[in-house]
Amino acid sequence: MHDGMSESIPSPLQATHLRHGGKLVPFAGFSMPVQFSGITAEHQAVRQQVGVFDISHMGQFIVSGVGAAEALESLLTNRVGKLQPGGGQYTLMLNEAGGVIDDLILYQLAPDRYFLVVNASMIAEDFAWMRKHLPAGVNLEDHSAGFAGMAIQGPQAVALYDKLCATHLPLPPRNGIGIFPTTDGDCIVCRTGYTGEDGFEFFCPVVAAENWWEKILGLGAVPCGLGARDTLRLESGFPLNGNDLSPTRTPLEAGLGVFVDLSKTFIGQPILTHQKDHGLPSKLCGLKMLGKGPPLRAHYPISNEEIPLGETCSGGMSPTLGYGIALAYLPADAANLGAQYSVEIRGTRYPVEIVKKSFYKRPATASNS
Repeated sequence: MHDGMSESIPSPLQATHLRHGGKLVPFAGFSMPVQFSGITAEHQAVRQQVGVFDISHMGQFIVSGVGAAEALESLLTNRVGKLQPGGGQYTLMLNEAGGVIDDLILYQLAPDRYFLVVNASMIAEDFAWMRKHLPAGVNLEDHSAGFAGMAIQGPQAVALYDKLCATHLPLPPRNGIGIFPTTDGDCIVCRTGYTGEDGFEFFCPVVAAENWWEKILGLGAVPCGLGARDTLRLESGFPLNGNDLSPTRTPLEAGLGVFVDLSKTFIGQPILTHQKDHGLPSKLCGLKMLGKGPPLRAHYPISNEEIPLGETCSGGMSPTLGYGIALAYLPADAANLGAQYSVEIRGTRYPVEIVKKSFYKRPATASNS
């Protein structure tokens, strides 16, 4: 039977995933683990202890050369000039219509040298778009094939890092980046996350990937797959490109205005300025299932009585909260907190309520250094 796996690029960690019971699935052109012990168990491990995800499918670009900052300023929504060496920021790259091509993390390694982490499904498209728009003299390099990546997330992530590589490099501050050399090549540590918990990303040369992964497991991290990664990010209200972000919706509609600096000029900026001045056509909302019902999934119709309002983008059962949650674009005049509508699932309507997109908040006592 043809399952699409034969065309998928294997992760550098595929062999060790299979040894540890990982179930592999095709994702964004790669063969990646969807789960190990089970999505709920992995989800809870990240919320309560520490888990590790294979993120080797993510892309890594380096932009460098005189004028790199100015060139990136014209391509990205956030203010690149705010960065100092060792700092990073969440940002978005838009098309001329103001829609999202990709959301990414930009780090400044040194003046006129930047490291970008981009979404797996957008590596080729991002690279082509950037190469088309970057001026002569600014270099763009795709290092994605040379790096394996791991995301270590959870309340115990900082303690794990101290045992893993504090002798090589102090853990960078939140949104920071650091690099240390090894005999196999440079390793990169980034202090961000996609789960709502504290943690860091670790990028290493492909040849060293299995060794680092096994070290991380040996220090107590639970191996986690894409399934738990999705439930964790959804609980925290983090958008997924291709589901909650798209070329036909702007960052303002997605509620990401804090990452958009409209005082500068960038591709798509005129459309966003018009929306800010004249109002948004739609808003990305959080939906909470009221009462019992099937899990919320993508593309379920939403209505107010008999009036269609839209459909869900992402959805699932929240392991932490115990009820169904989803994200959906609704008309701006219908996107009010507390408003109740219905979601149609297999011919039956179930009540939902608009709530804040950050369904889950990390307890204040957890580490956030």
